[in-house]
Amino acid sequence: MQVFHTPRSLKHDPDRYFRGGQIVNHPESPERYRILLDAAQASGLAATEATGTDTAPIRAVHVGHYVDFLETAWSRRGEWPGERDELLNGHFAKPQMHRRPVGLLGQLGFYAADTSTMIRAGTWEAVAGSAQAAIAATRFALEQGWAYALSRPPGHHAFADCAAGFCFLNNAAIAARLLADSLDARVAVIDIDVHHGNGTQSIFYESDRVFTASIHCDTSDYYPFYAGYADETGTGAGAGYNLNLALAKGTDDAAFLDGIRAALDRASALGCKGLVVALGLDAGRDDPLGAFNITDEGFGEAARLLAAFDGPGVLVQEGGYLCPALPVNLTAFLTAYSGAREST
Repeated sequence: MQVFHTPRSLKHDPDRYFRGGQIVNHPESPERYRILLDAAQASGLAATEATGTDTAPIRAVHVGHYVDFLETAWSRRGEWPGERDELLNGHFAKPQMHRRPVGLLGQLGFYAADTSTMIRAGTWEAVAGSAQAAIAATRFALEQGWAYALSRPPGHHAFADCAAGFCFLNNAAIAARLLADSLDARVAVIDIDVHHGNGTQSIFYESDRVFTASIHCDTSDYYPFYAGYADETGTGAGAGYNLNLALAKGTDDAAFLDGIRAALDRASALGCKGLVVALGLDAGRDDPLGAFNITDEGFGEAARLLAAFDGPGVLVQEGGYLCPALPVNLTAFLTAYSGAREST
């Protein structure tokens, strides 16, 4: 298996954000990229830099004017007088306030859902590079069977037209759309991040081409709060193609693995021919933002279950934050996944 990555990931470098009434250190730091890459290579994966610039797979998922905004926002900073190292608005659009303004300050609120997705000098390069890692990994998996995209910043909270929860472009959704189009078949996204993949759900909610499943902490009292419930099953052509498995805080390996089995069973029943795993490691018991108690052995068994899927498999990095267990959990997952795929 190969890991696709890009040093452009380092260019988005937030150091703080507003959460819970105070300014805190931003947990989605560039150091995540370095730690995850070192762990992937230590696991025996060959590292390949994703150098592509093709934005067509990105624009197949994201609204054009949103992508244009991300690409140009920093160059427009002169519209907002004064010197600053990041762009962010504290006023966010809601359904009742839905008009898209023309000015930079208003658009910063229109295209963001919270205070965690500030625009900095290197943000576009980083998020575009993160998406290119997912695109390159998908194309490799179509030829070779499976691959790991070290996508940083992560993506599963990003909507088609909105940034949220540290995420700007939805790397897993981009991979899934490309995989489905290339195979001309239905594919699945199984999200094992401790946080619900609300952006991915939204993007495919009316589609029967991509089945989305999320195993996550119950959102009635946990981010992202406003989605992730069992009765959200899709609508229109997508009715029955979304599965939310919300688990209690403190969930251990057994319940987590049962959720993955249920998601795989549904994917099989729906005839999915390809799989994208939204690989959040923040379900780990030592993760600073997590709420589950998943062990490294649990991640290894999760990998073996997911590796048994019959079809191309793309692993796309989501959450997992700075702590000693982060590289341990990634190593456990990648080693088990590679071993299981290579033995079949």
